[in-house]
Amino acid sequence: MGKVAIITDSNSGITQKQGKELGIFVLPMPFMINEETFFEDIDLTQEEFYEKLETGANVVTSQPSPESVLNLWKEVLGEYDEIVHIPMSSGLSGSCQSAMMLAEDFEGKVQVVNNQRISVTQRQSALDALSLAGKGMGAAQIKDFLEKDKFNSSIYIMLDTLYYLKKGGRITPAAAAIGTLLKLKPVLQIQGEKLDAFAKARTAGQGKTTMINAIRSDMENRFGGAASDNIWLQVAYTKDREAALAFKEELLSEFPGFPIQVDPLSLSVACHIGPGALAVACCKKI
Repeated sequence: MGKVAIITDSNSGITQKQGKELGIFVLPMPFMINEETFFEDIDLTQEEFYEKLETGANVVTSQPSPESVLNLWKEVLGEYDEIVHIPMSSGLSGSCQSAMMLAEDFEGKVQVVNNQRISVTQRQSALDALSLAGKGMGAAQIKDFLEKDKFNSSIYIMLDTLYYLKKGGRITPAAAAIGTLLKLKPVLQIQGEKLDAFAKARTAGQGKTTMINAIRSDMENRFGGAASDNIWLQVAYTKDREAALAFKEELLSEFPGFPIQVDPLSLSVACHIGPGALAVACCKKI
């Protein structure tokens, strides 16, 4: 069998350093901040990003340029026979469609996976792909496997503020005004392609309970059981790592024995939801 390379983007939360350690190539996502271009984890750290966001800078996500994608693919194909490319969910960015078009010129050597994952679940997909390649699967087989597995994950996110969703035009100003007025903690769900409203909680405690119940229900009703040998459990957050670690402890008391990965949410998600968000996610183990 040929050598298969795994490529994902920085939305996966895999840093350049971790990518090198794992043997996964990570394409940095570009951001326009006040008209200047920055690349996640190259010349833009999490801290710098939130500093700019909170001082009201105009932060816009962009997709990687076709040149940057093609250059990476060509460089990697110098060393590997095939590539499995796992971009962020096609429902939330155009980078998946662009990559699919670019891959048409590579005679099947580049397989672009459209499995609707983002952040911690996208990270798990890249790790799964790495393990499947290690078992001798070819790129087309891995793509097929990951796409069949795409709905075996879910994410719930509790926002601290509706300001950024409103600013990005993702919700109506009226809904945001009511939310801010009542100090609601909205819980959103990423299921497949969309970021959807899931529930409104009055307090952070209530929001966490809502997320825990929702993820438990998904594990039991959709993913074949809430057991640590069946499920990867993950916590993600924007800016506040302490809150995420505290939430991890709460989850461990609900789901004892589960290994729980804690990672910052990727900046492309953070610029739409702002700081102080907490998320819980799960993926069915392959």
